[in-house]
Amino acid sequence: MIKKINIIGAGLAGSEACYQLAKRKIPVNLYEMKPNKKSEAHHINGFAELVCSNSLKSDLLSTSSGLLKKELQLLDSLILKTAYETRVPAGGALAVDREIFSEKITKYLKESKYINIINKEVEQINVDDINIVATGPLSSDKLITNLLQYTGSENLFFFDAAAPVITFDSIDMTKAYYKSRYDKGKSDYINCSMSKEQYDKFYHFLINGETVQLKEFENKRVFENCMPVEVMAKRGYETLRFGPLKPVGLDSNAYAVVQLRQDNMSGTLFNLVGFQTNLKFKEQVKLLQLIPGLEHSKIQRYGVMHKNIYINSPKLLNKYSQFENEHNIFIAGQLSGVEGYMESTMSGLISAINVSRMIKNESLVEYPLETMSGALLEYISNRYNSNFQPMNSNFGILTSLNEKIKNKNERKMAYSKRGVEKMKETIKVYSI
Repeated sequence: MIKKINIIGAGLAGSEACYQLAKRKIPVNLYEMKPNKKSEAHHINGFAELVCSNSLKSDLLSTSSGLLKKELQLLDSLILKTAYETRVPAGGALAVDREIFSEKITKYLKESKYINIINKEVEQINVDDINIVATGPLSSDKLITNLLQYTGSENLFFFDAAAPVITFDSIDMTKAYYKSRYDKGKSDYINCSMSKEQYDKFYHFLINGETVQLKEFENKRVFENCMPVEVMAKRGYETLRFGPLKPVGLDSNAYAVVQLRQDNMSGTLFNLVGFQTNLKFKEQVKLLQLIPGLEHSKIQRYGVMHKNIYINSPKLLNKYSQFENEHNIFIAGQLSGVEGYMESTMSGLISAINVSRMIKNESLVEYPLETMSGALLEYISNRYNSNFQPMNSNFGILTSLNEKIKNKNERKMAYSKRGVEKMKETIKVYSI
């Protein structure tokens, strides 16, 4: 008798997992608490909502994120296909219209006869069923309380943030201008240059701005890859100028440059790149008014900070993303400790493939460490990882090349080409 399969959470990982099982004609129950209940960071009712940036990073094969996308393409990822269908201009990055992106994925999953959608908050996991828990960094308190039975309270951590989104018609294009850094690709970003005097005013307001009082659980640590701009600024006057506001490759006369990226396909909304924030809403309005070209900007969606939950996977998960002491529970997405949209997608996809093999009593798939997928799974399950923090795709976690290549770009391309070939071999060996 085939056990019930439950996918808990319809984010990127959960949606991808549903698609992978449904295409294999395996019935699943998809539990999603929206629209009945939303977290503090959710805005829409659909599946696969992008709560932070609308960028899925570069799709160039010479980048680590490009390699991961190529692997997902080989594995027939619904999330990636939909991303290309809803792409908006973003230079060398793959960015999407987040609402149309969600609408397309939601429609596809709702129309599948193999997916039973249950709009209900899961408070307790039934270990008699097979479960892929993909509730992400915004997991509900009740479910997390239940997960504590398998993780222990010391194995849950917190923190994430989102940037403001403004309307295009409120940007003063007599001061702002289109340009991509170093003129690479199309000029898809809007740029706002600042003089030293303007940056001084902006900086001092930012570091003294009033922030939202964080709950106790949120006050433990700041995640480096999604740091609030005010926290970054407090690390030093020059920090932003060498980070999200660096003028290099944009305006040689500017002291700092703020970039905006298109947020929807119609081009009516733009988000501020690198401006995740926990400032109070009224402070965000005042801050943006200090940026040349944004003096009259209208905020469509304010930046917010919210909980980011992930488990201490090296102590808890095996190389297949199953709980070591409960193989009927797979953890997918950011809850497992992978960081990023495509990384979460990969985690859900691979978990689903192994669930499909598990119910057929087939051997579970082991992905080579030369692939980005395999390297990420190794990172989150490696018992020797004593100082675990979420990890996104990067060439540093891959197995070293057999040959030394001095040229940086050639070396990256060699990593990617090897990874692609290894993934093709894996797909063939396991008949994925």
